[in-house]
Amino acid sequence: MAITDHHDVFVGATDDGYTFALLNRPLRAGPRILTDAGFIAHGHGGRTTYLLAPSTAQEAHTRAGDALADLLEHTLDIVDLAWTTRWHPAGRPAPDVRFRFSHSAMTATAETSNGQSLLEAEGFILSADQITYQPPSGMDERALVNTVVRAESHAHAKGLTTRINLGIPTPADIPAAPRRGSRSSTRPSPPSTPTPQRPAR
Repeated sequence: MAITDHHDVFVGATDDGYTFALLNRPLRAGPRILTDAGFIAHGHGGRTTYLLAPSTAQEAHTRAGDALADLLEHTLDIVDLAWTTRWHPAGRPAPDVRFRFSHSAMTATAETSNGQSLLEAEGFILSADQITYQPPSGMDERALVNTVVRAESHAHAKGLTTRINLGIPTPADIPAAPRRGSRSSTRPSPPSTPTPQRPAR
């Protein structure tokens, strides 16, 4: 499985600016909600991927936000790690913290002293290179995702900004669907981590 496969709904972004949504379990209203918000359904890797083409951060924020608000009526197991949907009235500021996923691993980099304090408060450990931070050891993919969700929510509460790179260059690189039965055998009990707060629209 990939980091995109552990929640009922996963929203992310590719490096080239596409916003994508994956429905990892059937939600009867899910496809309609996403397409009504402007996502385009594409068959990819054995499942349907819902895409928003690159646009302004405000437009992506609005479309994804509307879809997630409606999807919350059907499941609380939603994760939004799309850098494309983080809209700020004054433009997209330089991030205080960067999170980078690579396969099943994740690292973080503090761009400011406030970002460094945030990572340390969240339990991240400075690597030997004295530049990158590692999450606490022993985390599986779902726990890594939830750690970033929690850290981003913490950052938002403190007025700090983040940038999340999922290691997915283009829509063609979105991971294929997991093998049949693999999700049910590895999925833990319902999540305790809330979805990240979105800036007010």
